[in-house]
Amino acid sequence: MERILRATGKAYHPHCFTCVVCSRSLDGVPFTVDASNHIHCIEDFHKKFAPRCCVCSEPIMPAPGQEETVRIVALDRDFHVQCYRCEDCGSLLSEGDNQGCYPLDGHVLCKNCNSSRIQDLTAKATTDL
Repeated sequence: MERILRATGKAYHPHCFTCVVCSRSLDGVPFTVDASNHIHCIEDFHKKFAPRCCVCSEPIMPAPGQEETVRIVALDRDFHVQCYRCEDCGSLLSEGDNQGCYPLDGHVLCKNCNSSRIQDLTAKATTDL
């Protein structure tokens, strides 16, 4: 005869309504369900299903206390904003003079490094002739 929670079409004791990953009680806490109707806390859902950054391999998920995040997609790869850097010089491609990606042969480059690589390739091609 105690309080009952109703969620996902089922009834739960409040102490039984928990995240399938961390077992934390979700009584009064935001939660979500996956395609198999398994209940997750928001953090574990993001860890499990969020796209992973191709640089650091960590999930791209909102910061604690936030509901949204920014994901950069370039060359069919996912990046955190702070991981989206030129492969040659390491400058952030989302700010400053080098803003933007200038890909070359599958490499993520800033405008200056792209130009340098093209010049090197051109010089090598000319030398090989």
